[in-house]
Amino acid sequence: MRLLRLARLYPLLAGGVLATIAVTLLSLAGLHDAGRWIATVAVGVVIAITAWDMVRDILRAHFGLDILALIAMVATLLVGEYIASLVIVLMLSGGEALEDYASRRAARDLTALLDRSPQTAHVVENGTDASTRDVPVGEVVPDMELLVRPSEIVPVDAVLLSERASFDESSLTGESLPVSRVAGEEVLSGVVNGSNAVRVRALRRSADSQYQQIIALVHEAQQSKAPTVRLADRFAVPFTLVSLLIAGVAWWIAGDPLRFAQVLVLATPCPLLIAAPVAFLGGLSRSAKEGVIVKGGGVIEQLARVRSAAFDKTGTLTQGRPELVEVRAAVGMDADEVLRLAASAEQYSSHVLAEGVRRAAVDRGLRLAPAAFAEEIATNGVTATIEGHVVVVGKPAYVTSLAPETRRTELVSGQLAAYVAIDGRFAGALVLADAVRPEAAAVVAGLRARGVGRIVMLTGDAEATAEAIASPLGVTEVHAELLPGQKVSLAAEMAPRPLLMVGDGVNDAPVLAAADVGVAMGARGSTAAGEAADAVVLKDSLLPVLRATEIGRHTLQVAYTAIWIGIVLSVGLMLIATTGLIPAVAGAFIQEFVDLATILYALRALTGPKPR
Repeated sequence: MRLLRLARLYPLLAGGVLATIAVTLLSLAGLHDAGRWIATVAVGVVIAITAWDMVRDILRAHFGLDILALIAMVATLLVGEYIASLVIVLMLSGGEALEDYASRRAARDLTALLDRSPQTAHVVENGTDASTRDVPVGEVVPDMELLVRPSEIVPVDAVLLSERASFDESSLTGESLPVSRVAGEEVLSGVVNGSNAVRVRALRRSADSQYQQIIALVHEAQQSKAPTVRLADRFAVPFTLVSLLIAGVAWWIAGDPLRFAQVLVLATPCPLLIAAPVAFLGGLSRSAKEGVIVKGGGVIEQLARVRSAAFDKTGTLTQGRPELVEVRAAVGMDADEVLRLAASAEQYSSHVLAEGVRRAAVDRGLRLAPAAFAEEIATNGVTATIEGHVVVVGKPAYVTSLAPETRRTELVSGQLAAYVAIDGRFAGALVLADAVRPEAAAVVAGLRARGVGRIVMLTGDAEATAEAIASPLGVTEVHAELLPGQKVSLAAEMAPRPLLMVGDGVNDAPVLAAADVGVAMGARGSTAAGEAADAVVLKDSLLPVLRATEIGRHTLQVAYTAIWIGIVLSVGLMLIATTGLIPAVAGAFIQEFVDLATILYALRALTGPKPR
């Protein structure tokens, strides 16, 4: 049954094997003419299919390497080397099966996420764990109460209702030790529950949850057409011309068309067509193992060539968890009341500072009030009507436009401020501090050491705050107080190229999409940023960004080396074949060993480069 399944998957390979067996048996029985006819028909079918595919490629302005295999099959048939022509058929059709196996081997780490995707959720009914109803995970809606049993995968992003729980987050963040959560904390989909059953309340639908977003990225990575075919095709024209030239000269010198066929069987292009794609698939797999989902081989190649890098500040170079340091209330204003109203308005903001303000108010025991109206102006701030008061929280320029007497407050290194206006009057500033990521300086230095000559910060925050963060990290070029459109413009003009851009927030999505390589910090970043990016970091760390550039360089080096191994061996063997020392059948088998050597070398991309 397995053989039948393989035959259905690879009909040309199955037909070639059967034809080879039949021709061999007929030849042993002395029925050479019958064997020649079977070989001619079998190879003729392959020639017709290959020629048709080649014509379609040429009509799409794509010149590949199939012409060499096509000429080799025709030449061997014309000079009566029909067994050699069958070997070429086996080589080409077997190459497809071999590439498929190598692709599955290389993509195993990518598909691991898909295999773990939860299919059902246990909805709690009547408020008791004993009364649950299983529903497809796609039918879960926000505010549903769910039961997650021991060792089960959390199906959607949710809030923990149980007093305490432990989760294995290694598949998302790479953290090897279980992580403890307490009631009220968010639990991401895709993490594995510990030894106790827990209750959670769904925050998002399955399609909007973290794990499903990662799975979507994996699908995109797997289905993406890597530049590996393009990479091999860069060698197509010169390799084809050199091969035909050597074969033609050999024919002319020997005066025998058989010599042409003997040379050309060694010029078949399988090393270029198979080894390079295997290398890039290996790079994708290695990146996934290091905590970076890369959307296709094209991104791997761009990562290898990065010459400029741009970073967002908050949540990218910093940890993205600002803590309230001080409430600097204006004259006549109560500090706790300013904080309470500001935190109430910040309930309707997605900015990273909003969480710190809300958390500080709750920690001080302040009661947050709902808004009658709320509107967030992207990258500027939020306006809300709270208990009859119009409360504005945001950047100084935005608050000043609504409350002209707003005064900027002095900040020290690492601090940032959210300004507050109440009923059109400046109410004060909320000073927060966001710690720099401990690995940020090493990542910046590592990029410079790897040939990235220009490293800049693109941020919407105030210039003084941005400079205070950038300087200790070795980032000498800072562009502050930028709107998303200004970030895109600066990124478009930046040189040298390619440009790597790293960010995490909704406001970073446009510039991530505009960069040559956009990398989103996906561990706590926004869905919009992940969708716009070319790669997503699953760990809450910048180190995978540096590692991804190393993997890109290593993968590209392996792909080129595999191609050159194939070319050098093929050309060397072709030159030997011009003397007539390699018969056509032997040459066809020798070429199989060349294929194997290049593919085995290409699999080195799976191991990745050694960490520096």
